[in-house]
Amino acid sequence: MNYTLNQLHIFLKIVETRSITKAAEELNLTQPAVSIQLKNFQNQFDIPVTEIIGRKIYITDFGKEIAEISRSVIDKLYELNFKTLAYKGHITGKLKVSVVSTGKYVMPFFLSEFLKTHNKIDLMMDVTNKNQVIESILGNKVDFALVSLIPASLQIEKIDLLQNKLFLVGNKLPDPKESKNLKKFLENSPLIFREKGSGTRQIMEKFLDSNNIFLRKKLELTSNEAVKQALIAGLGFSIMPLIGIKNELQNKDLVIIPLEGLPLSSTWSLIWQKEKTHSPIASAFLDFLKTNHMQIVESKFKWYEQYI
Repeated sequence: MNYTLNQLHIFLKIVETRSITKAAEELNLTQPAVSIQLKNFQNQFDIPVTEIIGRKIYITDFGKEIAEISRSVIDKLYELNFKTLAYKGHITGKLKVSVVSTGKYVMPFFLSEFLKTHNKIDLMMDVTNKNQVIESILGNKVDFALVSLIPASLQIEKIDLLQNKLFLVGNKLPDPKESKNLKKFLENSPLIFREKGSGTRQIMEKFLDSNNIFLRKKLELTSNEAVKQALIAGLGFSIMPLIGIKNELQNKDLVIIPLEGLPLSSTWSLIWQKEKTHSPIASAFLDFLKTNHMQIVESKFKWYEQYI
């Protein structure tokens, strides 16, 4: 058999995307080039690794087994590169992190200097909702995850990075008479929620339940950016993490509405499974955080402290 490392990479990308077109886009190759490499790869086997039904490509059971072996081969090659560079005093390889959607405003600041120091490291950061992040941790698909709410059933270790403050936000302050009664004001205001599975939504719902607030009208949107744009447009109010609205507050597109019982708070924590064996890269990142965590908070999140 004469398949190449390049063909393994291409085949794995096709398996991941379930599309030759998408694989070509992500690999910065032309669609014909990817199709040719897939054909050449397929010619190495007597059993099909893919099949076309209609206009869709499907991975056969045999192809899925080949993909698993291919991943193992590529992982071993990364390990080989790591060991080679490690002997030269470099840290290299992949650091895999899964981050809840609002965490994208937090995690990069704790990664930046580490990645500048170790420029041979490839970062894979998946930004998704809380349920998917927890699934990544439980499936041992990532080194770390960043969350603001940790399920009680999860057996994890953690490093707390930053307080998560949540305020009621809108595009303008309500009439003072309206906001005197927290319960009445919220019950009569359109409130915008994140989708089910969102940590922000869970905190918001817990607050409403604990205050016996029953909403007459609510909207549900699937991303922080969508919520922000809805607020700016005046569609309602929402309880949002402060970390994601810095620019909108500074530009006065949004305002914090001071109400009794707010802000709510949780903690941004970097978590990993108990008894997990860390790669050298993951261990180096933990050491970096233990040494530099407070300095990063003080230098990058100083603006955060003015909002209490």
